[in-house]
Amino acid sequence: MTAAIRPSGVRLSGRARTAVLQIALLAAVFCLTAWLIGNVVQNFAALDKGFGFSFLWRLPANYDINQTLIAYTSADTHLRAAFVGLLNTLAVAAAGIVAATVLGFLVGALRLSRNWLASRLAAVYVEVTRNTPVLLFVLLWHAILIAALPAPRNAVDLGGVVFLSNRGAHLPRLVGGPDLWLLLLALAASGLTAFAILRLVRQRGRHLAAAAAGIAVFAAFLALSGPRPAIELPELRGFNFAGGTTLIPEFVALAWALAFYTSGFIAEIVRAGILSVDRGQGEAARALGLGEGQTMRLVVLPQALRAIVPPLTSEYLSLTKNSSLAIAIGYMDLVATLGGITLNQTGREMEAMILVMGVYLAISAAIAYLMNRYNARLGRIYG
Repeated sequence: MTAAIRPSGVRLSGRARTAVLQIALLAAVFCLTAWLIGNVVQNFAALDKGFGFSFLWRLPANYDINQTLIAYTSADTHLRAAFVGLLNTLAVAAAGIVAATVLGFLVGALRLSRNWLASRLAAVYVEVTRNTPVLLFVLLWHAILIAALPAPRNAVDLGGVVFLSNRGAHLPRLVGGPDLWLLLLALAASGLTAFAILRLVRQRGRHLAAAAAGIAVFAAFLALSGPRPAIELPELRGFNFAGGTTLIPEFVALAWALAFYTSGFIAEIVRAGILSVDRGQGEAARALGLGEGQTMRLVVLPQALRAIVPPLTSEYLSLTKNSSLAIAIGYMDLVATLGGITLNQTGREMEAMILVMGVYLAISAAIAYLMNRYNARLGRIYG
């Protein structure tokens, strides 16, 4: 009986096959990228159009921005206009993150409340926010602010300091001479040094704490002996307010809409994180005489944060990227300035989009880095 003849050949192991497939996939990605770049270069050449970022320094930008955190006029460069738009994006993202975090933690805790009405209202809130497109919330809250608030002459007066109208929220502003920034820097140094004192007392003893206290006293002396700032109050002049600072309705509506939408997702994250903590932890805390609020704040939430922070990071990133919907209500953010008017005026669509994508990538990377550092710290404390 003759033995079966097996075909000869080279057989790859599982690890070798995986390596070959990865190399082939990488080669395909490089080929596709090279083809796309070559296609873009050919199209630009056919249009007699170059590639570069010199348009950013072109004068003038020739358009106004409805909210500016730094000095800006339409005679400035496109680069400054883009920077103003970036600051507006950061401002609305920061305000939205703070509001969404506070509201989300509150609603998430209420969902686990023993009060039937509170838990059901929280559940309805979560379902409504999570199942409605964020753009509808942006348009809705903007329409509510414009329609509900009165004209500046009939503005809502909050103690003669803050005024609310359909032109925005008119707030006091800190003003001073050209050396005001030195005062603010000295105050910040004093506060940071005072915080360092507490850490040094715990970690390295009294000698370094005494040195830090001396630095704090010196910084406080500089602050007290520096320029005296003044508070400028908003004042009705004619048909609008002058003086102070104004938060335009578009900023308020966008920040609140983003916070309102994202808080529903954060509430579910918080609820899941709290449920992940063993029930015995809460029972032990109550047995020691702690109230419900103290148990949640001192025992349950610190442990739940280890499960809450990773998905919370994703919600912060989503909120920041959703701020690009600002263009729907006329809020001049990075997309509306660099990715909108500047793009249309200069015709540099490729360069503008690359810059916008790069900026959003940098912001997201920074948020992820900070949250990962905080999460690692929680692991060391409660691990």
